[in-house]
Amino acid sequence: MKKETSVVVSFVLLVLMASLYRILPGRPLGFAPQIAMALFAGSIVKNKKFSFLLPLFSMLISDIIYEVLFEYSLSPVPGFYSGQFLNYLLFVGLTVVGFAVNQTKPIQILTGAIAGTTLYFVLSNFAVWIGGGLDIANLPYPKTMAGLLHCYAEAIPFYRGSLYATLIFSAVLFGGYFLINKYFMQTLVLSKA
Repeated sequence: MKKETSVVVSFVLLVLMASLYRILPGRPLGFAPQIAMALFAGSIVKNKKFSFLLPLFSMLISDIIYEVLFEYSLSPVPGFYSGQFLNYLLFVGLTVVGFAVNQTKPIQILTGAIAGTTLYFVLSNFAVWIGGGLDIANLPYPKTMAGLLHCYAEAIPFYRGSLYATLIFSAVLFGGYFLINKYFMQTLVLSKA
């Protein structure tokens, strides 16, 4: 029972820290832990229904904070926006990708991080293009192949930051989980012997 309580407390703290990190001003474009959290939750959490909660709560909490800051003119970023439901749906998909990641195999974690980030990049920017999103000059992307490629090209800085963040946070989450299981649980077992 004590182990389950510590796992729940750890996940709550992880969600809160990731939510607060996501709203930090001045962080590099796309550099946030949520994709790594979705992959980690899909891979680690035994009850797959609950694995979706970790990244979704993290997104929701940070979106609520963004919205409050936006309403008080403390941030130019609104928390709630059109297309938000699709963004949450993409994180559900990333959690499903995490189901295929074996938490004990670094190559699978690396592959999952790259695949998850790339999948998010491709699908989210396709949605921006198809949904009439605006480019850097505040003009809609043309509904042509050139317009789609332009949309992807402008999103490369976000992809780069997202890839770096996902690799780093995946290493922290999966590595930390491995070390806790290997050393802390061994110590716990030895102390009871």
